[in-house]
Amino acid sequence: MTIKHIGILTSGGDAPGMNAAIRAIVIAAHHYKIAVFGFYAGFNGLIDDESVLLSDKAVAHIIHKGGTILKSARCPTMKTSLGIAQATSTLMKEKIDGLIVIGGDGSFTGLLALQKQWSGQVIGIPGTIDNDIDGSDFSIGFSTAINTAIEAIDKIRDTAEAFERIFIVELMGRNSGHITYNVGIACAAEQIISFENFATKNQTASEQEKLLALAKEIKLAQANRHASYIIVLAENLWQGGATALAQQLQTLANIDCTACILGHIQRGGSPVAKDRILATKLGVGAVQAMIAGKSNIMIAEQNNAVAHVALQTAIMHQQGVSNNLVQAQENILALTAQRL
Repeated sequence: MTIKHIGILTSGGDAPGMNAAIRAIVIAAHHYKIAVFGFYAGFNGLIDDESVLLSDKAVAHIIHKGGTILKSARCPTMKTSLGIAQATSTLMKEKIDGLIVIGGDGSFTGLLALQKQWSGQVIGIPGTIDNDIDGSDFSIGFSTAINTAIEAIDKIRDTAEAFERIFIVELMGRNSGHITYNVGIACAAEQIISFENFATKNQTASEQEKLLALAKEIKLAQANRHASYIIVLAENLWQGGATALAQQLQTLANIDCTACILGHIQRGGSPVAKDRILATKLGVGAVQAMIAGKSNIMIAEQNNAVAHVALQTAIMHQQGVSNNLVQAQENILALTAQRL
């Protein structure tokens, strides 16, 4: 089959580097004399038939920009048969031969649903700061989100050190601890509270027992040194988040903590070099895979090489934080405790 028209969209949470991927897709497609249509606001653009023909000029100077020029959004309508039918109708009307979606597992689930009703090719590119897509070493936006959080916590550390304060910093990641672990280690946080350690360690312990154990460690550190104390917390782990944890430590153990929720600041900003390069590799790889007749796959990075992963595999959520990373943090905590 000769590819003449490709559609692209960005879906779900935005991630730094999405624009770099859009640019790479457009430039690569034009090299092969393929027209590229960008659909606005995720799958909503497909349903509402809102698109733009992307020229080289439109993507000439976007590689350094955060967000996405195509906008992004959640699309509950794509979970309905009517929504899928409307999206299919748009693709057929616009004579789209293949669709590339930059997003996360929800976006890929939408692609799989669409494929059941539409005969065109579908390819996903992992674009999420959470890095929770199976089969790819990294997803677009992850590296930038880590750097953003590190810069913020380094500033928090200055204040914490000056006042000998305890800060609980809540980080994004949905139900994944990739950001929390990488940032925690890079910032030399005294405690990392994430799904991979705190939620699975002593599973029979109650929340109050875990809280008492944490309070004991904090007080031991306070008794042996005058310094700052940073706790990084994965969002959606502790009921009520960092604010609730700070209040509970105050009530239960008379430990004064300051909660700091970084929130959506982690999703914005100019992408770092690693994300720009990754996005370019995956964007070009997606166009080449489509020309080769591939479909129902995600373009991934494995050991610095471009790889193809089945979309069904990409959304399984089996790829957690490396055990080596978890163990490294445990060893650091153990060594620190020995010195106190």
